[in-house]
Amino acid sequence: MANQGVKDPHNEVSGHGGEPVNHGRRRFLTATTAVVGAIGAGFVAVPFIKSWNPSERAKLAGAPISADISTLEAGQRLVLEWRGQPIWIVRRTEEILQALPTLKDQLRDPLSTEAPDQQPEYVMEGEPQFRSIKPEISVLVGLCTHLGCSPEMKAEIRPEPFDPNWKGGYFCPCHKSKFDMSGRVYQGVPAPINLLVPPHHYESDTTIVIGVDPSQSQGAA
Repeated sequence: MANQGVKDPHNEVSGHGGEPVNHGRRRFLTATTAVVGAIGAGFVAVPFIKSWNPSERAKLAGAPISADISTLEAGQRLVLEWRGQPIWIVRRTEEILQALPTLKDQLRDPLSTEAPDQQPEYVMEGEPQFRSIKPEISVLVGLCTHLGCSPEMKAEIRPEPFDPNWKGGYFCPCHKSKFDMSGRVYQGVPAPINLLVPPHHYESDTTIVIGVDPSQSQGAA
């Protein structure tokens, strides 16, 4: 079966088999590519992560994956696959970090307390609006919590047709759900909870591991 790419509003990335993106589907397909999105610029393709040790079957069963984020610049997103789901790793800009605390009154669950299982407890130990171990690095499951569509990243702080006061975030065109750059859902949209945060930890300053909590990593060591 030919691989499918992740559809993006700025550019379209084909799968490894050279097949064009299927415009009729917005759901994430398990055979994905990795893409990086830059604020104010188009999205460009980067090589799919080849260094994963687990087999395809093991990955779907939940084996952890790791990625080098040393070249991930501010405003960029890396898309990986874990358990058949897209994992978004975004290095947020200082402008975005400053905007996040100002959105509290517009969000359904700004402190991420309505559904405790939507993120690991350790990502809430710092500033709760960041939902991350490191403020500048966001790690999310890239599936809308309404019907599982894959939202578009709209990371620039600028007016958008769906929100004239947009402060950056994710927009699902299928049913108009909106999330900020921490994956927190806005009020008055179909999505019931925030985007999920997968278990993860940092193996080093430049390597992130998806699928293993920090406590499990320390125990294994």
